Parts: sequence; structure tokens; C-alpha cells
Amino acid sequence: MTWFTIIMIGIAAATLFALLFTTRYLFAGRTLRRVRIFMLLFDIFGMGWFIVRATLYHLISGPALVIETIIIGFMTQIICTAFVLLAIVLRFCWRRMMAVPVDESRRRLLVHASVYPAAALGLSLYGGLWERQAVVERDFTIPVKGLGAGDGYRLAQISDVHLGGFFSVAELDTLLSKVAAQRLDLLVVTGDLFDDVTQNEEAAKILEKYVDAFPDGIWFCFGNHEHFRGIRTIRQYLARTHVQVLVNENRQVPGKNLWLVGVDYPMDREHFALQRKAYMKEACEGLPEHVPTVLLGHHPECIDDGAEQGIALTLTGHTHGSQIGLFGKPLFPVFKYTRGMVKIGDSYGYVHSGNGSWFPFRLGCPPEIAYFTLKNA
Repeated sequence: MTWFTIIMIGIAAATLFALLFTTRYLFAGRTLRRVRIFMLLFDIFGMGWFIVRATLYHLISGPALVIETIIIGFMTQIICTAFVLLAIVLRFCWRRMMAVPVDESRRRLLVHASVYPAAALGLSLYGGLWERQAVVERDFTIPVKGLGAGDGYRLAQISDVHLGGFFSVAELDTLLSKVAAQRLDLLVVTGDLFDDVTQNEEAAKILEKYVDAFPDGIWFCFGNHEHFRGIRTIRQYLARTHVQVLVNENRQVPGKNLWLVGVDYPMDREHFALQRKAYMKEACEGLPEHVPTVLLGHHPECIDDGAEQGIALTLTGHTHGSQIGLFGKPLFPVFKYTRGMVKIGDSYGYVHSGNGSWFPFRLGCPPEIAYFTLKNA
């Protein structure tokens, strides 16, 4: 049994406790029993489906509306659980500090238990239907030694589009149109764009449509989902375009004092770090020393590799920023670098929050377009 499954079972148990706790104060008799049976079945189905989906997400799919409904219900339960457990803890601490005796007749917090599921449902609907599509734009200025680009060199990053039921080729077209309107020098895509075998070929054509909108083109590195969805076929689609695909190699931007390095995603989980290092070594072969360089790598730990090589800026994705945040910080920072800017010595790294996802929910972590202005240090 994996740690993921154990965590999910723990979440399911806590969720059921919260549901039993709140329904006790909202219903009675047969209605209470029926509601509890319904919620139990929903929890078993929803949690079971989510575990299977999360474990085999590269193999299975389903109707978008059905999945969105399950996710909203699932997140409603999770948020409700958090509210209930927090209220119980706060009330317990308050009674202890104030020496307030337990009084069953004055449990207003419990009598008004309907507040918890109502607030949880509201947040779930917001995260599932609104915020996950509310793209924000972020601007950063990065000092780069030896760049000599006058007023600066401007590029944009998108990442983790996850083409499929929750992100169509039409939406990709809209996203690229929005970026192109900024009249930038270059666009980079840091993996996990191609995630639907029925739409991947059309997506490559959409990328080709916008290549000329950026004077120095569109540059691409692969993520793990490109490997899941047939990397050879995707490479064939991209070979028909003018998109600059970097697979463990480096190239100079034509006519500019700027090099781009791109690494593939290591798919050997048991030897992930070793494979990542080997890819980085291969990618930097022939790269002139002390030249202005940007590294493209899907996994955020590529930021460490970029810093070791003295690369000015490393652009990554993969984490989706954890998709749930609080006060601008990821609520579940399960990666070494989960969201935003990282500075190591004179090197900068950025973890993109993603533009799509296979789990259609975001709360406190909207999709983004990141703009970088490289200026001579």
C-alpha cells in the first residue's frame, strides 16, 4: 500500500467523522439515517474513484462534467472536515483557557452546524468552476551578467496546460493569443502540454500558428505527461512545426547573446536524481562558459542543477503550485520548490503554477502567465 493511499484513507476517515458530526445537528430519525447512508456511499465512490484516478491518471479519463461534479463534492467534504475539526479544536482550547464548563444546551457552534457544509460548498464551487480558469499575469525582472540587451529581453512562460477534458485546444488558442498580445521576444513552454491523444496533433498546429508572433519563436521542453501520452508521436507532431524543442541540448537564440538549455523529464523513478544529473550534463555539452543562459526543465529540482552550472534563470513547472494555497503560499509544499521564485547565489529559478491540471480544482493558486524581463546585470 502506497503512502498516497494511506493518506487518502486517513482523509476519508476524517471526512466521515465530520459528516457524521454535522448531520447529527441537522437531521433526525429516518432522514438522518438516509443522509448518512448517502454520504457514506458518495464518500466511498468519490474517494475510491479519486485514488484510482490519481494512481492511473495517465491511463484513464472520463466525462468532464462527471469528474468536475465528483471533485466539487470531494473538495466540499475535505473543506467541511477542516472547518469542523478546526472549530472543535478552537472550542476545546477556549473552554480550557476560560475554564468554561461543558454545557450541552449552549453549543451554538454545533447547533449552527449547517454553516460548515454551506461554506465548504461555496468554496468548492468557487475553486472548481471559477478560480481554476481565472488566469493571473506576473512580471519579474532578472539581472543577467553579460546580456547586453539594451532595454531588456522579454520572454513569457506557460506550463502544465494538460490538454484534455478540462483544457481544450480552443482554450490553448485563447491562452497563446493573450500571451502574443504582449509583443514579447520569446515564449517558453515547460512541459505537460500534450496530455490527450485525440487533441495533441491539433495542439501542435496551434503552437505553429503562434510561432511568428514571437520574434525568437516558441521553445519547448518535455514533461512527464508527454511521455505518458506517446512521446514518439508527439515529437513527430512537433517536428512538423517551427517550435524549438530542446531535449538534453542547448542552442543559441539566433542573432542574440542568449543561450537556451532544455532537459527531458527523467522517467526512471528509482534513479530519478542520477538520470536528471545525466540529462543536465548532456544538455550542457558544448555550451560556452559564462554566457547568458536560460534553462528549461519540467521538474523544479532542475533549479538546483541550473544554480550549479551558474545559469542565470531556470524555468520549471510540474507542481501546479500545489493548486491549493493560503496567503500566496502553497498549502501542500510536497516538493523542494513548489511555487514561485527561488534565488541561489546569482542564479534564479521559477516554479510555474501551471495553466491547467488533471485535477480540476484550484483555491488560492490560480493559473498564471509568467513574464520575465532579462536585464544586463
